Amino acid sequence: MRNEKVVGHKRGTNGDARHASRHAGEEIFKLVQRVFILPGPGYAPGAVAFCGVGPGAGCSWLCARVGEVLASQVSGSVCLVDANLRAPSLHFQFDVEKGSGFSDFMRTSESPCDFARRLPAMNLWLITAGSAGKEPNGALAALKLRARFAELRSEFDFVLVDTPALDSYADAVLLSQQTDGIILVVGSHSTRRESALNAKKNLEAAQIPMLGAVLNKRTYPIPEAIYRNI
Repeated sequence: MRNEKVVGHKRGTNGDARHASRHAGEEIFKLVQRVFILPGPGYAPGAVAFCGVGPGAGCSWLCARVGEVLASQVSGSVCLVDANLRAPSLHFQFDVEKGSGFSDFMRTSESPCDFARRLPAMNLWLITAGSAGKEPNGALAALKLRARFAELRSEFDFVLVDTPALDSYADAVLLSQQTDGIILVVGSHSTRRESALNAKKNLEAAQIPMLGAVLNKRTYPIPEAIYRNI
């Protein structure tokens, strides 16, 4: 398991905020390199789930940023999928309307391309959560998921899936089983150690490979000038 640290919070001054943003960008770049680039063609995962241990870990934010960086590093197509039908938020990350999306894709036989919208990066696409409410209402049936994920993977070179929190619903495990593995997102100030350990055990029991673990929203109260010398 690879461990990454990503800063998601801003600190007090403008200089501190810029440093936090730069540090987060550097760590996300490292994560993309280690998970998607360095393994090489044929070895890198084609589909990855992003799972927060609990709500508020910043999973959607991380999934969106990884998608942007990955799209800038590869020539293949990258598709972000908001499969968090309970509390969708990927569309907020890109300031687009939710519209038709993943829940609608799961209830029809239409092509995934009919629900994917191109983002400013030419090879980056987004499938929003769609019209589902707080309950999926059968949209995540296991057999249909397997078939529809096969279609997603045939249309796009990389599929990044934002899922509900692991400690809240079984959706995350069901969705992750359709991918090559997960990146576990731990909230620095919101995730209890016991919860993270239980999440790891549950994923191992479900035989879902863990590709990385991210400590997100970590704050650095030390002034920026000191960080420059660390």
